[in-house]
Amino acid sequence: MTTQIKRPADTYSPLYFLASLGAGGLAVTFFMYLMFWVPHQGKPVPTFEDISTAFQTGGFAMQAAIAVAVLGIAVMAFLNLKYLFWNLSSYKAFKQSNGYDALKNSNAESTLMAMPLALAMSVNAMFIVGLIYVPGLWSIIEYLFPLAMIAFALIAWLAFKIIGDFLGRILSQGGIFDVTANNSFAQLLPAFALSMVAVGFSAPAAMSQNTTTVGISLVLSTFVGTAAVIYALVAIVTAFNSMLHHGTAKEAGPTLMVIVPIMTVLGIMFLRQDHGLHATFEVHGAKAETMMMLARFLSIQLIFLLLGTLVMRRQGYFSDFVFGTKTSPGSYALVCPGVALSVMIQFFVNKGLVGAGVIEKFDIAYWSITAIALLFQFAMIALVLRLNRQHFGKPSANAAVPAE
Repeated sequence: MTTQIKRPADTYSPLYFLASLGAGGLAVTFFMYLMFWVPHQGKPVPTFEDISTAFQTGGFAMQAAIAVAVLGIAVMAFLNLKYLFWNLSSYKAFKQSNGYDALKNSNAESTLMAMPLALAMSVNAMFIVGLIYVPGLWSIIEYLFPLAMIAFALIAWLAFKIIGDFLGRILSQGGIFDVTANNSFAQLLPAFALSMVAVGFSAPAAMSQNTTTVGISLVLSTFVGTAAVIYALVAIVTAFNSMLHHGTAKEAGPTLMVIVPIMTVLGIMFLRQDHGLHATFEVHGAKAETMMMLARFLSIQLIFLLLGTLVMRRQGYFSDFVFGTKTSPGSYALVCPGVALSVMIQFFVNKGLVGAGVIEKFDIAYWSITAIALLFQFAMIALVLRLNRQHFGKPSANAAVPAE
């Protein structure tokens, strides 16, 4: 008699929400093609009409880029929603298990923040899908901004509720939080989730023509973004102290690079806020200042990327959990830094270097640096496909083992 081995994903963890998050992030990397290569005069983002015009009037290279972008967004948005709905269903069942009770009484309670993080990313991804696939959407965009902010407000409420339960438990009672098990940056997940909500709140600031909408967007995104920064600073200090004493937890190695996506998301938030302040309130900033801000953010990202890669290589993480046979739901956290770097490099090149006049758009220097962003993107697509096959693929017939 044999018992079929289950898929790794059948042993549920809230970290599987990161599978949805990664796909949503990859949809954004494809949107960068349209954002920076397709002309969209008079609008902060390209729409269906801009993309259609560029495809009809552009050369082969433009048409190929648009085709790849539109197809890539469709595929990744589908995967984003597919794994989001799977997670919501699995999480509902998980809440009835003993595993959920154990998680709620451990350091790992903060992994529940992967849910509002994925939800916020899905709202952002659906906004992109609307822009590129729905004709005439821009004509009613002002009516959609309040609805989007309501959606992000609900997600923010969920995020702060989870954080409140977690911090309320460990700060009011004491002796509950296991400092020895805090030897990773896993506790940065709440900061990541808050930053994703903040960047969603900031979108109307960059796109709306309504002063009230812009003002509300600026205030709400600033509040949630500030909460994300404060939480991140506290989590980094406490975790680093534990890592110095106990080393880094091997399975949590990818969390060492979670600061990379946080920087990208907050960087986009600042860019959106700056645009809103400029367009609506006539607060003007120099383009060189934007370049330097992005350069600082990118520098922080590269430092933490190098740190994380160094530690994980020393511990053999890649050989075990990426290219090997071991599985960990936390491996999906590896997708976020690569996606975030791809997006940040695109912004640095186009809003930073090109904007400040350091390089010319579409010259050799432009494509040389942009190629780095594309390499990160392609690598993360391969990683997502690999991880999905590892965790969600059907077990082979050889995976059956004798029953006791």
